[in-house]
Amino acid sequence: MDLAPEQLQFLRIPDLLREATSIPKLSPKTFYLITLTLIFPLSFAILAHSLFTHPLLSQVQTYPQADPARARHEWTVLLLFQFFYLIFLFAFSLLSTAATVFTVASIYTSKPVSFSSTMSAIPKVFKRLFVTFLWVSLLMMIYNFVFLAFLVLLIIAIDTQNVFLLLFSVVVIFLLFLVVHVYITAMWHLASVVSVLEPVYGFAAMKKSYELLKGKILYAGVLVFMYLAICVVIGVVFSLVVVHGGRKYGVFVRIVVGGFLVGVLVIVNLVGLLAQSVFYYVCKSYHHEGIDKSALHDHLGGYLGEYVPLKSSIQMENLEI
Repeated sequence: MDLAPEQLQFLRIPDLLREATSIPKLSPKTFYLITLTLIFPLSFAILAHSLFTHPLLSQVQTYPQADPARARHEWTVLLLFQFFYLIFLFAFSLLSTAATVFTVASIYTSKPVSFSSTMSAIPKVFKRLFVTFLWVSLLMMIYNFVFLAFLVLLIIAIDTQNVFLLLFSVVVIFLLFLVVHVYITAMWHLASVVSVLEPVYGFAAMKKSYELLKGKILYAGVLVFMYLAICVVIGVVFSLVVVHGGRKYGVFVRIVVGGFLVGVLVIVNLVGLLAQSVFYYVCKSYHHEGIDKSALHDHLGGYLGEYVPLKSSIQMENLEI
């Protein structure tokens, strides 16, 4: 579909998702390899995590009094597993984002696309995304601390005998927490795209993302909430059937359901990464910020050692999506 620059800002969510799902058709081999080597391991790890931690937690709860030494050993194993899982999760999340955003931008600028060129660009892109991720993590730590502080103060301040008022206050604070969480997640996703496609990263990318989200906060919130809701549903079904369904379901059923859910999560993650790339162009169009395709082409070439300084005047020219 060819869209004039002024039409991008009016792109509805169903149309955005339709455009996002059509992008892999332009370079099927590249996206197939990205999905197989990056997005699939990430999706598998997210679901399989509970499959491995459940027996570890069961063992930890079994030995605390009967065998303290064994309990300490099980806690050590559990903590090490969690530590390496988080490293794997964050690394493949950033790698998947870097590969997808770079490939989509290369397609938009008619730059030759291949899996090898994408992998060659990842080291420099990864560094920028990692710095941005550290700033977002700091922001998340601060707002989580504030949330917990408010929750503690609420419990102390309100008479615990008034159960209705206490529950109502907790629900209100939780909803505010959820809204802020969705907003920060949207800002993080957009800042990740900014870190790849513009000569800024870290706090500067977050600031740029904040500016681009103005006027599109509800739009972004719906996208992020849809993604999180689908992931929660997949996780719950996986936990009920595959992790805790041993007595109710046979091994074959659990394997089939588990494999199906991993496949669904792979598709959801891929579409989510593609959608955040398209959403960047929607925000740029909404704020009437031009994107010079030749300048973006040169900027992407910089990750491959072909750097040419970005042009000072940026104009939107026939963006095709």
